[in-house]
Order: sequence, then C-alpha cells, then structure tokens
Amino acid sequence: MIVVNTKAYEEAIGKEALEIAKIMEKIGEKYGIEMVIAVQPTDIYLISSNSSIKVFSQHMDAIESGAYTGFISPLAIKRAGGKGSILNHSEHRMKIEDVAKCIEIGKKTGLTTIACAGNLAVTKSIACLTPDYVAIEPPELIGGDVSVSEAKPEIVRKAVEIVKGFGCKILCGAGIKKEGDVEKAVELGVDGILVASGVVKARNREKVLEEFARAMI
Repeated sequence: MIVVNTKAYEEAIGKEALEIAKIMEKIGEKYGIEMVIAVQPTDIYLISSNSSIKVFSQHMDAIESGAYTGFISPLAIKRAGGKGSILNHSEHRMKIEDVAKCIEIGKKTGLTTIACAGNLAVTKSIACLTPDYVAIEPPELIGGDVSVSEAKPEIVRKAVEIVKGFGCKILCGAGIKKEGDVEKAVELGVDGILVASGVVKARNREKVLEEFARAMI
C-alpha cells in the first residue's frame, strides 16, 4: 500500500490534490497496488467523488456527533466519502487515550485507522490498541532526504516485529524519496509506505509513484 499525505502543501490543495489522486489511480491500476491519499478534510468530498482510490483524512478527533465546534468528526469524514484517517502524526500529536478512542470509533464507524509512532516505545503503546495500521516515522527524518529504511533499518525491523505481534499491519515513512528506499522498506517487512513531500514536491510525480509501485511488487 502507498499512502500519500498531502499535508497542507500549496501544491496539493483542492484541484491540485485531485490531480495527484488521478495519477495515483492510474499507477495503482497499472501495478495492482492499493493507493490511499490523505488530504485535508475540505478536500475529502472532492476527491472521493472524482476518483476511485481511497481517501483518508489527515486527522480526526475523538468525538461522536454533537456540539463540537471546529473538531473533525469521524462521521463527517465517512459521509464525505472518506475511508479512514491518519492519527497521531508527529505534526499533529494526540494523547494516547484520544488515539484509543479514535481507533474504537473508527471500528464502529467503518473507518480505517493509520496510527503514527515516532519510536519503538510509542509503537508498542499504539499497536496494543490494534489500529488497522501503525506507521513508524522517526520525526527527525520527516521531510529530509535520508529515509528511515536507510538511516534506521533496525528500528523498522523491530517495529515490524512489535506491530505484527499484535496482528496489525505496518507502514514506514520519513524521508522516502527514491525506489531504493521502498525496496529496503519492503525487505524489512513493512506492508506499505507513508510518503508526503517525496511525491507532492516531486518534479515528475507520476515517475516517482511508478518507481515506488514497482519497488513494492
């Protein structure tokens, strides 16, 4: 699985986010790779209505429906056509109890959850909550040019053991920019990758996504 997090990059808002989704759709169909685009809540409906790939929110709050002004409701994500959400990204950290509640609500609502962890201790704390996916992303490598699979392979290997021990799937992210980064991640046992600037800011997004997809076959 390839998850592209568009963050709040100007190059990936509104119609630009849809353009990325369309490229992902094309590459996913060509190589038989599951593609997920994680966007800002305001873009979920636009993309889910005009693309066949899964659309996730970049965050959701641990709330049911009700008087929660300004919060991101899991039900709102679902009704906009979203299929899931990232939780606890290093740029939007959450209390562990809120992560737990979001995972619980996600299961009840039918939303897939990708819970992020920056180190092995947090990986274990989150994996025991049994989200659908745990994403290991050391924060110091996010947005850089050195991937986690290259810089810290042992952390990825240990995270794979921890996460799969709880019956969850695992993604890795942080600094993934080239085909070799993905090949190494797959060798270490991950089920997919979580990327952002490596795709969003690439000069040729289709070429990059195609390289990533080939590396996962």
